[in-house]
Amino acid sequence: MRILLVEDDRDTARHVKNGLMEVGHSVDHTDNGVDGLALAQTERYDALIIDRMLPGCEGSRIIEHLRGLGNFTPILILSALGNVTDRVAGLRSGGDDYLPKPFAFEELLARLDALVRRRDRSHATTLLQVADLEMDVLSRQVKRAGQAIVLQPREFRLLEFLMRHSGQVVTRTMLLENVWDYHFDPQTNVIDVHISRLRSKIDRGFSHTLLKTVRGSGYILREPE
Repeated sequence: MRILLVEDDRDTARHVKNGLMEVGHSVDHTDNGVDGLALAQTERYDALIIDRMLPGCEGSRIIEHLRGLGNFTPILILSALGNVTDRVAGLRSGGDDYLPKPFAFEELLARLDALVRRRDRSHATTLLQVADLEMDVLSRQVKRAGQAIVLQPREFRLLEFLMRHSGQVVTRTMLLENVWDYHFDPQTNVIDVHISRLRSKIDRGFSHTLLKTVRGSGYILREPE
């Protein structure tokens, strides 16, 4: 695993970094919140270990900012602030686990492994792909042939439903109930408008189309024959 450690206590940082490297992990370390936030946004990590009390930017602020950007990398909070109120505050900021100081390295390693396993299981059901069209439901990123596609929230929900039912004809009734939460037909062209917008974003400019209209039935998203 590649891990980012944001810890300003020199002894703690050395102990954690050396221990993680001894078991085969790659570790980047910074001792302040500003650099920690910058690295977490620009580099790709399997997990983050973040102290609460950091110079430059407090640990919880880093976590809140990352979560607000849609970054859901597993985060283990380390802190000398160990009472219930502090732990709850850290978890509510977006941390996945909280380990008070002092701690045993074996416990830190076990908690870190558990977080990454949990993330891997979650990704197994939230990474969708049809041909060269990819969707990460957790980070809300969509790409086709490696090219990022920006979708509005309703367009994202519509595409997610179509991708989860790829290869199947999806009726207007199914879309109204599952994407718009309508249990009646409002007799508008709202579906047609959104399908048209979505098609222009995921198909226009590419060598083959994925989203097709099935006359009299609905729509189908499928790999080219």
